[in-house]
Amino acid sequence: MSSVSFEIAGRRVGHDAKPFVIAEMSGNHNQSLSRALEIVEAAARAGAHGLKLQTYTPDTMTIDKSDGDFVITDTSSLWHGRSLHSLYQEAHTPWEWHAPLFKRARDLGMVPFSTPFDDSAVDFLESLGCACYKIASFENTDIPLIRKVAGTGKPMIISTGMATAAEIDEAVRAARGAGCRDLVLLKCTSTYPADPQNSNIATIPSIAQTFGVQVGLSDHTMGVGVAVASVALGATVIEKHFTLRRSDGGVDSTFSLEPDEMALLVTESERAWLGIGSVRYGTAAEQKSKVFRRSLYVTEDIEAGTVLTSANLRAIRPGYGLPPKYLDSVLGLRVGRSVKRGTPMSWELLASP
Repeated sequence: MSSVSFEIAGRRVGHDAKPFVIAEMSGNHNQSLSRALEIVEAAARAGAHGLKLQTYTPDTMTIDKSDGDFVITDTSSLWHGRSLHSLYQEAHTPWEWHAPLFKRARDLGMVPFSTPFDDSAVDFLESLGCACYKIASFENTDIPLIRKVAGTGKPMIISTGMATAAEIDEAVRAARGAGCRDLVLLKCTSTYPADPQNSNIATIPSIAQTFGVQVGLSDHTMGVGVAVASVALGATVIEKHFTLRRSDGGVDSTFSLEPDEMALLVTESERAWLGIGSVRYGTAAEQKSKVFRRSLYVTEDIEAGTVLTSANLRAIRPGYGLPPKYLDSVLGLRVGRSVKRGTPMSWELLASP
């Protein structure tokens, strides 16, 4: 297995294709199917290539308990004080919504897929013809789930948030061993929102070299700068949370892109990919611009026998005369004929020795 390109529902993923940009709906539907469908349509208009859901219920994620270990106590968290069960109740996407959301995304030319969180979710998504699967950072150590997903034979995307190199290796080995051929690892920082200084996207080439896979970025920073920069480091997949308007609120709205920002990400990530190119000094496309270089020109009307000086010979634009490096070589020499102001300097203008 290697980091060769492959396809997800007919869309190329790899260095020979523009970055695969995924709009992550997560819980930004705010428990409204009409809003969820509007998010799908906005993502398509913005140019996103993939539309990702999350497939779970509160009871497949945790138990209904509102004290002790089951309450978020981190005061810096967006969800401080919430019980896990109540948070997942608010954030989950009802399973009966998946089919209409998948259909709308496909009708609009996107690849719909999801993150399953248990075996029942995988079975359900298989019944919908899910094209690929995402393993969330918090599940990248759930080896049985990884094996279950890999057993579908579909392409897999695994986020590496919080994972050590050894844990990533274990996840990759589990996926490969259970039948996964096409695999993407996403560099991820599992803080919400993430600080660009904690993104460490310089890790992307290391992941690619170490594990021999396509590598991308699951980005929770604000804006698009980190994501665009990741393309230059080899990212072939970019995932960002997406909402209609952050001001509408919702569990993930704070660190989600709005439609105009998603459109900017799609455009600028493709420009970054196009700009990488190959090692080359000067290109054929630049040849026409050479005429605007400086070169030596006669800048006064002079008669035959006139000595060339800094007053009548200068390095100016355009570039049809001798290169400026010859200025010192010709100053002090005489011209062999009369020369009009604006004539490009050439060796033929000099008087014979």
